[in-house]
Amino acid sequence: MSTPVKIPSINALHQFLGLKKPLNPLVSLFGFDDVKLESETILSAFTSDFYIIALKKDCAGGKFKYGQQYYDFDEGIMYFTAPNQVLQFEDILLNGVKGFVLAVHPDFLYHYPLAVKIKEYGYFSYTVNEALNLSEKEEGAIIQIIENIGKEIHNNMDAFTQDLLISNIELLLKYCDRYYSRQFLTRKKANYDLLIKLEALLDDSFKNDNLTANGIPTVANIAKEFHLSPNYLSDMLRIQTGQTTQQHIQNRIIEKAKELLSTTSLSVSEIAYRLGFEYPQSFHRLFKNQVTVSPLEFRQSFN
Repeated sequence: MSTPVKIPSINALHQFLGLKKPLNPLVSLFGFDDVKLESETILSAFTSDFYIIALKKDCAGGKFKYGQQYYDFDEGIMYFTAPNQVLQFEDILLNGVKGFVLAVHPDFLYHYPLAVKIKEYGYFSYTVNEALNLSEKEEGAIIQIIENIGKEIHNNMDAFTQDLLISNIELLLKYCDRYYSRQFLTRKKANYDLLIKLEALLDDSFKNDNLTANGIPTVANIAKEFHLSPNYLSDMLRIQTGQTTQQHIQNRIIEKAKELLSTTSLSVSEIAYRLGFEYPQSFHRLFKNQVTVSPLEFRQSFN
């Protein structure tokens, strides 16, 4: 990937895409058919200082690249990017694409709860191959909200404009959160297979002295093993099992710790080291938080 083009503002984004100057410098909504680039244009990698929410469909075989992952735009999908993420379009015929782009600068959200809440929506960190696929009914609901946002942006600004825009953006994000939950559930078979693989991976990690040699499995490493983003994996597991990836890892640590405390004479420090902890205090703190008693108190309960 080439050095990303920095797009510092929504106004710069409009210039980059050959669009008219935005009506509001902090929030903009435009259709892909408004983009004025030659069909042969290949967009380089870019990064921005704002949030992007996009719905794409009928993309004439175009591909979108995020890292090493590609996603075909043969069907309508939604994707979300946060400030400073690197994205890359390759061989995409923008004049054949339908859909919209909503760009929101973080400054537009200041003094609103959404400024904090938006960071809790994990899908802003998903990779493109984890995009949201909408049903026809869901797409209709999204389009209706987008139309309301468009009307507010194009109306003359008054004392209610920003409140109404924030409310509609928040509603849009909540609906997308709901639809992602639906997507996790409707892909239950594939997700169940992934859960089986996760359990097998954790089984292997906690065998013998693997933890001593390799350390405790991390969410990032497990996600990489499954070619998923950490947030997508954790959100999928939370919907399927009620627990995130980190909680699955911690459960395994506690299970192994209980086994060693109850069946061996190893000291607590030795057990902590065998479980991959650099410092026994970290193991002690995790165990007590999870079990409500210290490792030593747990061992003494067997005597």
